Amino acid sequence: MTLHESLRDELTAAVRAGDARRRDILRLLIAALDNARIAARHELSDAESVVALQREAKQRRDSIEQYRAGGRDDLARAEEDELEVIASYLPAELDDAELRTEAEAVIAQVGAGSAADIGRVMGPLMQRVAGRAEGGRVSALVRELLTASG
Repeated sequence: MTLHESLRDELTAAVRAGDARRRDILRLLIAALDNARIAARHELSDAESVVALQREAKQRRDSIEQYRAGGRDDLARAEEDELEVIASYLPAELDDAELRTEAEAVIAQVGAGSAADIGRVMGPLMQRVAGRAEGGRVSALVRELLTASG
């Protein structure tokens, strides 16, 4: 069963259970996947669906930050609810030690030795950790590792 099919099944279950909050969030996610499918002009693979959901999660995190800064805790809580549902469909995040291990392996593989090599490291590393670590977090770690060694 694909991720998209799983979301549709969950939507049906939420409707039958009368869970309006979950129903509405799932409808938003299904719409986001449909929009990504239309933009891609083909049926999405699970990996592409995960990327679309990660984009939705990032939007929620950004919104939460903005709402908190603006003193709108009520709106931030609503976004946190959506983020919680989205996160349940995403692969588990790598912890700091696992991410560091992956980054060090790629740095050694490409022979990077200074901050000037960040670009050479990021491409292969992002492929290795796709769906399991946010790009900003990966970039910060790579920068830290390469500036410490170079």
